[in-house]
Amino acid sequence: MLFFIETVLSGLMAGVMYSLVALGFVLIFKASGIFNFAQGVFCLFAALTFVGIMEKTGVPWPVSFVLTVGVMIALAWAIERFLLSHLVNQEPIILFMATIGLAYFLEGLGDLMWGSDVKPLDIGLPSGASDWMLDTFDIYVEKLEVVAAVVAAALVTGLAVFFQKTRIGRALRAVADDHQAALSVGISLRTIWVIVWSVAGIVALVAGIMWGAKSGVQFSLSLIALKALPVLILGGFTSIPGAIVGGLIIGVGEKVAEIYLGPFVGGAIENWFAYMLALAFLLVRPQGLFGERIIERV
Repeated sequence: MLFFIETVLSGLMAGVMYSLVALGFVLIFKASGIFNFAQGVFCLFAALTFVGIMEKTGVPWPVSFVLTVGVMIALAWAIERFLLSHLVNQEPIILFMATIGLAYFLEGLGDLMWGSDVKPLDIGLPSGASDWMLDTFDIYVEKLEVVAAVVAAALVTGLAVFFQKTRIGRALRAVADDHQAALSVGISLRTIWVIVWSVAGIVALVAGIMWGAKSGVQFSLSLIALKALPVLILGGFTSIPGAIVGGLIIGVGEKVAEIYLGPFVGGAIENWFAYMLALAFLLVRPQGLFGERIIERV
């Protein structure tokens, strides 16, 4: 039983890490109706910039964090100015293809600016097993994953309040529903898009720091976006709490499946379990657990 509990806890902590990436997808899709394929590269680019600033200037990490936030806000402005402003009211597939191009551009820019070598990231986050959990329950839990869980909970709470209770949050949802209608009532599409892409960039920075502290900042970091896709399908593309719940389900499911089902199918089930679960959800509930059902009348 203790081994099972340890497996579940390990899955929950891994799921939180997936959810941090999925949050960026949800933010942009919820506010602009765009599926941002570049969100994984956002995490990579933000983490590379964060580490690069510390290495080049020698400033402490809080200063580097603030400077990187400024870079991500400037990047959001550039994306709106040179990309999104020219694609207003275009078909979703066109916007999606634009974000694919953006992903490759940012990946190349990060390589050009900071190099392609693996960069260790040490900002004082706790690592190793939690002594309290080991001594009290004889269960292994990573301290870093606990920190990531606390950070994710704080982000979800803040973003939920932001979308539901603030004027800007309501404007973001209005823009997502209908660009032209939002413009007709005086909502600035340019301002809203800069805000939401800036917030998504900051979330990507936090996710990139957590993943970088765990395994180093490397270009494979951009591939975590692929694991975030099943999370979105389970939780729903428009639900911030759904991103967390979906991540927890995926994290626990793949760990338990690997341990208890892997020996019967030759192992490596953890690599594809999430996608099979997402496929099952698409057949039964395509909008996800917390997603909004979209009804189009023709």
